[in-house]
Amino acid sequence: MSTALRMLAAWAALCSALSGGGAAAGGTSCGAGTFEDVPFSYCEVTPADGTLRVWHTAPDGLIFGTFERLRSALQSSGETLLFAMNGAMYHEDRAPVGLYIEDGTEHVPLVTRDGPGNFGLLPNGVFCVTASDVRVIETLRFAKERPDCRFATQSGPMLVIDGALHPRFLADGTSRNIRNGVGVRPDGTAVFVISDAPVNFHRFARLFRDAMGTPNALYIDGKVSRLYAPALGRRDIGFPLGPIVGAVSPAQ
Repeated sequence: MSTALRMLAAWAALCSALSGGGAAAGGTSCGAGTFEDVPFSYCEVTPADGTLRVWHTAPDGLIFGTFERLRSALQSSGETLLFAMNGAMYHEDRAPVGLYIEDGTEHVPLVTRDGPGNFGLLPNGVFCVTASDVRVIETLRFAKERPDCRFATQSGPMLVIDGALHPRFLADGTSRNIRNGVGVRPDGTAVFVISDAPVNFHRFARLFRDAMGTPNALYIDGKVSRLYAPALGRRDIGFPLGPIVGAVSPAQ
């Protein structure tokens, strides 16, 4: 199937897969659907919205760790947290494993080598928010292009690369978890998805490509995956997270 036909099929699948959503505000909306009997929730942010960010450390020097602590901090400055999810893999001390850029400052450098675990299952990639667009970029390409990211987080593996699934994924893979990730549609819309039932990498990647219409998508994490989406009645709780990604409604 050609790329064009695949994208048309993806949009058709998207229309049939999604159900019961709710607008959060501005260019951010959240909803739910099913893909091959796997339920999932999603939030999408239009490219012109300009409210996507990543967070790690609060002004008091401690990590935010939870959606509620982040929400409260934003509220105190007149901003509203529209949605959020865990935003990167992290070490035991909650420090990011790979590249981490917040408000233009690089806190952790890009990691280009392979390694153990999902992060090191190359090709991995970077989620990057520039002043004008949002991108998911394979790590070695990112290293060559070095886009000017205001916010960025590195994770792995890539789920979809220019319309192709990660070459290591198996359709009958037995590793199944609650998983979350992010993809970018051709129009620049960022789509964040969390599975609401355990799923393997191959099916999760196809969800992004074939149902959500994202030719490039990045795995964020599994097991620890959580979502904050008031429009869906979701305020997942658990032990403290490392980086958090989400969208805000700026102070008026």
